[in-house]
Amino acid sequence: MSEKAPRPEREEYGYLCPVDTRWRDNDIYGHINNVVYYSYFDSTINRYLIDEGGLDIHDGEHIAYVVSSGCDYLEAAAYPDKLTIGMKVDKLGSSSVRYGLALFGETGPAKATGFVVHVFVNRETGRPVPIPERLRSALVKLERV
Repeated sequence: MSEKAPRPEREEYGYLCPVDTRWRDNDIYGHINNVVYYSYFDSTINRYLIDEGGLDIHDGEHIAYVVSSGCDYLEAAAYPDKLTIGMKVDKLGSSSVRYGLALFGETGPAKATGFVVHVFVNRETGRPVPIPERLRSALVKLERV
């Protein structure tokens, strides 16, 4: 019988973003619906890319597509919990990045862990491009070596 890996703590993530839960986030079972976690992850990633990397989501030449994602649910969260999303960079390629993410309550280890893979593309052609330098610099800050 194998032991469970310890759940991640906040200190393992270079960027922490508070998340406001909403009444409508809960499902009929009384906890935050699983698809909402992906929304929290997506909002956190884009907040960082806009604020720290200068990503222009409306008129920029380059945008990022989600090409893969996943989430492991470890403990339920529910409205009106005060949550925080932790974000780090697990792998930084030439045109792609894999983010490591975790959802935390007010105290304790992660309630959920996940990942998202972005590929940066030219807005008009949809073809992959090297990650622009300002974005790359912001992402390097979140790498764990």
